[in-house]
Amino acid sequence: MTSPVENVKKKPRPLALSPSRAGDYQQCPLLYRFRAIDRLPEPKTVAQVKGTLVHAVLEYMHKLPREEREYPAMVKQLKPTWAQMCEEDAELKELVPEDELYDFLVDSRTLLRGYFEMENPQGFDATECEMYVDTVLPNGVPVRGFIDRVDTAPTGQVRVIDYKTGKKPKPQWSQQAQFQMLFYALVYWRMFNEIPAQLRLMYLKVNDSMFLNPSREQLEFFERDLGDLWAKIEMDGKAGHFRTKTSKLCGWCPHQSLCPEYGGVPPEYPGWPGSTAD
Repeated sequence: MTSPVENVKKKPRPLALSPSRAGDYQQCPLLYRFRAIDRLPEPKTVAQVKGTLVHAVLEYMHKLPREEREYPAMVKQLKPTWAQMCEEDAELKELVPEDELYDFLVDSRTLLRGYFEMENPQGFDATECEMYVDTVLPNGVPVRGFIDRVDTAPTGQVRVIDYKTGKKPKPQWSQQAQFQMLFYALVYWRMFNEIPAQLRLMYLKVNDSMFLNPSREQLEFFERDLGDLWAKIEMDGKAGHFRTKTSKLCGWCPHQSLCPEYGGVPPEYPGWPGSTAD
């Protein structure tokens, strides 16, 4: 028997911009609609869950006493963390079957080694790990997301860090990475009235980093650009029309079968859910 609570139609979650959803709209407005408004399910990839595993182990490590933050200990933590992930999501065992688990954990171990070769976690304490941010910017743009790590130097300067487990993009394809860095710097500034002194993307696979030292003027320009982007999304959302934009990336789109460019038909538009922050 269905409970009265289950019969109540849930209100759609108010929309907000994140680096991923902003990137979706810039890549293809219809893809943004499928992910942010229709919220269509997508299959997980091995690369995604590998990244989730490594992020989880690094988060766990930074909560330990400094002397316990050692590479061998974190390698040993991979298996129990993976087991916990599988307990919470049984589909992961199908994605990474037992006969492929060894290679999967070896790849994860290599990513952890990359981290330890890039910095010594015993030399500092993280201020925050997996920090959830959710606010509305002064120009009315709702924003949310997770910052992998925030450090505070003895001088009081703030550093924002994000771990990347994929390849480092070539310079001509680094715009999305820079967008993400500026996004979280802006959100942190508006929430805590402090501009991070340094932004760092750590590419664990290649032991390399991307650094940025944002200025107030740079963040103000970026905030204006976010406002323009959000205005376009709202206009499309209220009109119920999100155009398609084809590119080489279409071949990797999980919703190609629903795209009019490929003979598909999108689902019925559910309506614009609004943008009030949670």
